[in-house]
Amino acid sequence: MRRVNRHLLSCALACALGIAAPVSFAANDQGAPQGDPIHAVLTAPPLVPPPTNRTTPAKVLVDLEVIEKEMEISDGVKYNFWTFGGTVPGSFIRVRQGDTVEFNLKNRHDSHMPHNIDLHAVTGTGGGAEATFTLPGHESKFTFKALNPGLYVYHCAMPPVGMHIANGMYGLILVEPPEGLPKVDKEFYVMQGDFYTEGKHGEKGLQPFSLEKAIDEHPTYVVFNGAEGSMTGDKALSAKAGETIRMFVGNGGPNLVSSFHIIGEIFDKVYTEGGSKYQTNVQTTLVPAGGATIVEFKADVPGNFVLVDHSIFRTFHKGTLGILKVDGKENHDIYTGQQHTGEYPAAKDVEKK
Repeated sequence: MRRVNRHLLSCALACALGIAAPVSFAANDQGAPQGDPIHAVLTAPPLVPPPTNRTTPAKVLVDLEVIEKEMEISDGVKYNFWTFGGTVPGSFIRVRQGDTVEFNLKNRHDSHMPHNIDLHAVTGTGGGAEATFTLPGHESKFTFKALNPGLYVYHCAMPPVGMHIANGMYGLILVEPPEGLPKVDKEFYVMQGDFYTEGKHGEKGLQPFSLEKAIDEHPTYVVFNGAEGSMTGDKALSAKAGETIRMFVGNGGPNLVSSFHIIGEIFDKVYTEGGSKYQTNVQTTLVPAGGATIVEFKADVPGNFVLVDHSIFRTFHKGTLGILKVDGKENHDIYTGQQHTGEYPAAKDVEKK
């Protein structure tokens, strides 16, 4: 038992440091008795759990708590989010094809609403939603077999479904193929969502949900990872020139389709809609509401690379902007920046003129 606990501690440390190197489960992967469970390591965005690195299926325990909490959606703007695991998007879940997953959903005692979970990776009634109707202060459990590899969205499906999703109740579950995914240097978790507040964009204070705006599909905010600036400044994603990067990109919606693009990069591989096949040399990829994609690329040169929804007014006026900061030695065979005189204006300032 101590060996397993030490492993879980090392996984958590690896996630905290953003390390994506394979880590093996010392007990369960080396011929542990059948039925001996593995506790899934869950991570908050933009972190991703380490690869399962297992050669055989296992019984995996997933414990996820619903937490209703007030957080900032923009500078000085508060919103009452409904979350899986305390973050928007919810905790990243990583399992292997063939695993038997025992899923335990807990609804915290101070919640005001019943909640459940529908995992698109589940083959079964409601994706688990009917089995997980959970009142505040209670918990529910169900079991499913991970039949199909891919990257899948999960979300709350409690009526009114749109409202629960619009309040931030979504996340991603990855079902690895038996051979695992090709090794990369860095993995990140990015998920877009559209939010509907009574107040205008940037209006300070606690903002209530606007059902009218949601029905009309007129979002106040469209953001990555639950808030404007979630991946900028000291929270920017980081990598080094020459590293290979994989991003697990989801779209919780509830309404808008995302046109995901990284300014200054070309995706070497795009696993369209989170499936098993990929396209190469892709500039921008569509991510439907309730869908996902996996993008991979090499960071060839240093710089600040901007993540956007290329429905571009959303980026500079509603919030879909993130930064991947790549450090390292310049490669003038690939790119040489032009010399400027004076101060180069920020793109957001240009948009305002």
